[in-house]
Amino acid sequence: MLRWLIGGGREPQGLAETGEKIFELHGHTQKITAITAFPSLDSYEDKSQWILTASADRTVIIWDCDTGRQVQKVSCFHSTVKCLTVLQRLDVWLSGGSDLCVWNRELDLLCKTSHLFDTGISALIELPKNCVAAAVGKELIIFRLISSTEGSVGWDVLEVKRILDHQDNILSLVNINDLNFVTGSHIGELIVWDALDWTVQAYERNFWDPSVQLDKQQEIKLCQKPNEISIHHFTCDEEYLFAAVGRGLYVYNLQMKRVIAFQKTAHDSTVLHIAKLPNRQLISCSEDGSVRIWELREKQQLTAEPVPTGFFNMWGFGRVNKPANQTIKKPQENGTVCSLELIGDLIGHSSSVEMFLYFEDHGLVTCSADHLIILWKNGERESGLRSLRLFQKLEDDGDLNLGF
Repeated sequence: MLRWLIGGGREPQGLAETGEKIFELHGHTQKITAITAFPSLDSYEDKSQWILTASADRTVIIWDCDTGRQVQKVSCFHSTVKCLTVLQRLDVWLSGGSDLCVWNRELDLLCKTSHLFDTGISALIELPKNCVAAAVGKELIIFRLISSTEGSVGWDVLEVKRILDHQDNILSLVNINDLNFVTGSHIGELIVWDALDWTVQAYERNFWDPSVQLDKQQEIKLCQKPNEISIHHFTCDEEYLFAAVGRGLYVYNLQMKRVIAFQKTAHDSTVLHIAKLPNRQLISCSEDGSVRIWELREKQQLTAEPVPTGFFNMWGFGRVNKPANQTIKKPQENGTVCSLELIGDLIGHSSSVEMFLYFEDHGLVTCSADHLIILWKNGERESGLRSLRLFQKLEDDGDLNLGF
């Protein structure tokens, strides 16, 4: 059983057993809208792990993960900060709302754009050559950070290009690798972009293929609901691409060139954020207030099962010599299909869990519309670390007797 310890002053439920209180992070008074890690540079003596959080209360707070203390707060924003991103190489961070602001580690405002739109910037990612991509409604705007004058420590931010290829608001904006990034919209559009020249590499509108499902009428009815086909988030590694679509999760294997696992109803409401954990695990959070941990498990597929392909074909990953509604009668010689098995439920929030951060050494930080930030720890890992520390202390004190 997977055990997690909860910080936040609440009794966890499900597989999250009661453990020691880690930290209560109090500071925001309204819904938390963004969270990101702010690691220190290798040249810094202080190696503390910081996180940045933004809220509808128009503040941004820096927290120390090691102590749980509030390092500093910025409260000079004129609108809600909806997204945060860190350019670690430049040791600056960006906030996106009705304008784009550039800050240094000391929380000095280096530069900002003029007012963009009332809707504001909903997502930000870093691109090569000191560029960033910002999602503003249906538009994708490319900005470049440049030095104000040669030899100056200040920065300026310039708008380079505006791109209007989506037909509806952009909900997800994620880097795939150094050469490509991907956007997903409210009506299920998916566009793959070149990260260097910002051109469209592939476009797909129909993620859900009604012919894949056994109950066609039910699926057609489902397709008429935008919330069920909205692409809210992506994450990927060298082997898999994970997608949060409506209430479901989809896993695509790049080597097998097909969808290998999916949960059509992973949560009771829209999945807002996903991330990959070690050991073939995936974590997801939802509007229903839950945080769930999944494990990708191999299994022999002996019965026929529809395998959706959808937009994955557009990258050339899908098998073009088979119809879209193919079914697998039996596994290939060395092939297996997988399942996404629920192995953990972290229930500590009373409202929609908007997003989270995962740190291998510090655990999981979740934030939600209930204004609460919770730091979770892996119980098994923490127990092992405590045992190691105890043995080390006994050895240092000379009280450890290994004789029999």
